[in-house]
Amino acid sequence: MSTRPVCVLVGAPGSGKTTVGEALAATLGVAFRDTDADIEELAGKPIPEIFVDEGEEHFRTLERAAVAAALAAHPGVLALGGGAVLAEENRAALIGHTVVHLSVELPDAVKRVGLGAGRPLLALNPRATLKHLMEQRRPLYAEVATATVVTDGRTPEEIAAEIAALLKP
Repeated sequence: MSTRPVCVLVGAPGSGKTTVGEALAATLGVAFRDTDADIEELAGKPIPEIFVDEGEEHFRTLERAAVAAALAAHPGVLALGGGAVLAEENRAALIGHTVVHLSVELPDAVKRVGLGAGRPLLALNPRATLKHLMEQRRPLYAEVATATVVTDGRTPEEIAAEIAALLKP
């Protein structure tokens, strides 16, 4: 059995990486893993506390290690944190993997993230910050993606079914 992920999900906050990832893993009969959850487990605290206590740079260091470990050892569906694509080494590590960019527009993303509860980068002026993050990261998601799936106005099950169809040989 492969130790490579069957699929890696990337996208902006609110694109549905965790929700769709769980649905996709269930559809495919494989495990689901989220690098944000890995980071929280390793650090022993939630991501917002890591940002407050140690800062974003420390979080990104933990994130790079979590992405490398998961890409090397997780045979199921893997969701990366929204900012994981900012690190050049993470983008390089994704080469050769099946990477699906879950694309979302600002109105749907805002509805889904609830304007930043528990999302440290969205603490101040969440709508404007989310818009900026999405504009900054969209080219990076496109760079690493082997496929892009639009999530706006769709259920996680519909999106998972589309990705499952894309993964069939």
